[in-house]
Amino acid sequence: MNKRNQDIAYFLSFCIEQYKEAKGLTGEEAMLRLSEYGVLEYLSENFEVLHTQSRQWLMEDVDEYIKQKETEK
Repeated sequence: MNKRNQDIAYFLSFCIEQYKEAKGLTGEEAMLRLSEYGVLEYLSENFEVLHTQSRQWLMEDVDEYIKQKETEK
């Protein structure tokens, strides 16, 4: 695994854990929710910008992204 892919993997792991804690979910519940709305792909594709943001900002961005996806359904 190259350095960039490793950095993205660590970032995604951090985001999953933070989301789980923020929402009071199990790891499985958090993964299901984030996968259902394509959040992990969004975070991965936008890693360069997003990994520089604070935990609070990231969680608000994830919530906003999910809300937007819910309205598209």
